[in-house]
Amino acid sequence: MATRILLEGRPGSGKTTAIRRLAALLRAGEAVGFTTEEIREGGTRVGFALETLAGRRGVLAHVGLPGPPRVGRYGVDLGVMERLAVPSLVWEPTAASGAAKGLVLVDELGRMELAYPPFQEAVRDLFAGEVDVVATVHAQPGPFTDELKHRADVELLQVSRANRDALPEWLAARLER
Repeated sequence: MATRILLEGRPGSGKTTAIRRLAALLRAGEAVGFTTEEIREGGTRVGFALETLAGRRGVLAHVGLPGPPRVGRYGVDLGVMERLAVPSLVWEPTAASGAAKGLVLVDELGRMELAYPPFQEAVRDLFAGEVDVVATVHAQPGPFTDELKHRADVELLQVSRANRDALPEWLAARLER
């Protein structure tokens, strides 16, 4: 049975830090997916970048983007979801990975990412498949993420400043192939 873990926490709790450290602990080719990070100018957050574990990067949301959609003060570039995020969720075994079963890391299942319906479908497919999934989610309620959080096969782990440093090593050991 596939492992399905959601890392839940408030903004700034360390969800992205934990999933990036987890990715760094894994052997090359062992996982696919993407992470996000803030774009800052002069100490002020002005947007978010999305980077695949394969190293492709794009600006997902920015105050200077017109949208639609808009999430808060950010215009969201759904083309980044189409070109980078959705394709990064497909795990295919390779001789280099040596893994019999795939692992997909998703940072994150948030309002910006979920504004793209094909991304929602790709995530549903992930959770219906045989691949292991570790994804980050906000603590705030939302129809899509609440549905995932309440699945019987999903383990919901709270991320906090107290556990975020130890969590990646614990997850890596648990997911070890």
